[in-house]
Amino acid sequence: MKQNDRLRQIIVLVSAVIALTGGFIGSGAAGGTPIAEASGGALSADATPVAPDGPAFGIWSVIYAGLLAYAIWQALPAQKTAARHRRLGYPIALSLILNAAWILSVQFDVLWASVPVIVLLLIVLIVAFRITLASRPANIVDAIVTDGTVGLYLGWVTIATVANTAAVLAAIGFDGFGLSPDVWGVILIVVAGIIGSALALYSKGRLAPTAALGWGIAWVAVGRLAGDFISQPTGIAAIVVVVVLVVVVARVRAPRPLPERARAAA
Repeated sequence: MKQNDRLRQIIVLVSAVIALTGGFIGSGAAGGTPIAEASGGALSADATPVAPDGPAFGIWSVIYAGLLAYAIWQALPAQKTAARHRRLGYPIALSLILNAAWILSVQFDVLWASVPVIVLLLIVLIVAFRITLASRPANIVDAIVTDGTVGLYLGWVTIATVANTAAVLAAIGFDGFGLSPDVWGVILIVVAGIIGSALALYSKGRLAPTAALGWGIAWVAVGRLAGDFISQPTGIAAIVVVVVLVVVVARVRAPRPLPERARAAA
């Protein structure tokens, strides 16, 4: 089947522009309402036990810069027929459109729609991440721009999905089945940690997704221990989960000792 490579490259570029425009509006810089203030503040830093503190969202600047760099990189002639970019192009483009759709759902106060959108975004990014694992980067630039960006994007959206779902449930009056916010905070942070550990094991210790997820969880700890929504159990659980993630990645990436026979032969 013949591939229309130029069309794919253009679609990724256009999708990147749409996502960056959405991000600019979502920051409040272009007259839009900042995400933390939109939808009645449902996504503010003190809305739920698992909401990351405000500075955590600075990671979007890095992710957007990486996505723009990827859009430009994949559009270069050298990448036109590259197998990995043929496979990655449309999933990345879809993730960019979903990113913009998520911002619109919050901006227009359709908060319930943000959950299926971000869940679909997470699924698409898992697909993209698997493609990066299955195909070797052409060089160090490809590794940083492609693998690094997809990994950061996936790691951050993982914790964002947990926080977003908790925010929507809180906004519709979910009472947590009678469990306290502290208990729910610990449960959700542990779930995020399990997902992060699974990602680290599956990817054989890829740094980018763990770094982004760990960043988000660390800022949950800051928000619960020093912010307006104090929850010491959640804050402590978040610190423990970050440490566990670091240990898991370090253990997976550690050189494995040679078997006894191999050492003797050497």
